[in-house]
Amino acid sequence: MSSADQLTNDALGAPLSTKSKVLETGASLAQNFGPVKQICAHLNAFHVYAADPSRCVEANHYCSHLNEDVRQCLIYDSPNPNARIIGVEYMISATLYKTLDADERQLWHSHVFEVKSGMLIMPGPDGLPTGVWEEAETREMEDVVGLYGKTYHFWQVDRGDKLPLGQPQLMMSLTEEGQYPGFKDMVGDRDRRFGVESDVKKEKRGYIAEPEIHPHADSMWKKSSDSRDK
Repeated sequence: MSSADQLTNDALGAPLSTKSKVLETGASLAQNFGPVKQICAHLNAFHVYAADPSRCVEANHYCSHLNEDVRQCLIYDSPNPNARIIGVEYMISATLYKTLDADERQLWHSHVFEVKSGMLIMPGPDGLPTGVWEEAETREMEDVVGLYGKTYHFWQVDRGDKLPLGQPQLMMSLTEEGQYPGFKDMVGDRDRRFGVESDVKKEKRGYIAEPEIHPHADSMWKKSSDSRDK
């Protein structure tokens, strides 16, 4: 891959010009970037398309807290500096989720399987002992396990799109391993790249209580099951 390809990360368009780089550097020194500076967590997991659960993509979430009940995350296709924003996810507490109407609740997914399976990770910083970081990560998972997420992707990188094309796509989460045939390989590849072991995380999170999932959440999987039963 050429340096130009690395700059654009397979997106259509020319590499940054010298002028753009100079302006970018100046702006980064002079401007505040307050909202972005509130990002406090990097979470990595996988999303499936609500319209086509046979398609699954890796999602790097960079999240901030609006308050104790609401988080907002920018989703990138990688953790690299040239990563593309491919979507957004909002996470809310079960208390707020229950206030939504029935139709709205069906757009949201649970995080119980993501947490308990070890699939959801919080990649650690270089140089910090694994045990220390995993303790902090596990504490974070105690909070995430009870949240509901609403996610839309704008850039379908899994089909090779060079630009964000078409309508925004509602995304859901896996709720059990068998829902995606390549689950183990997909997670295993991710684990190798980040230097983690999901099975170890699963064991460490065994004590985390599984909250009751609202029957309106994860609606995509319920609809799929109903259609198979007919």
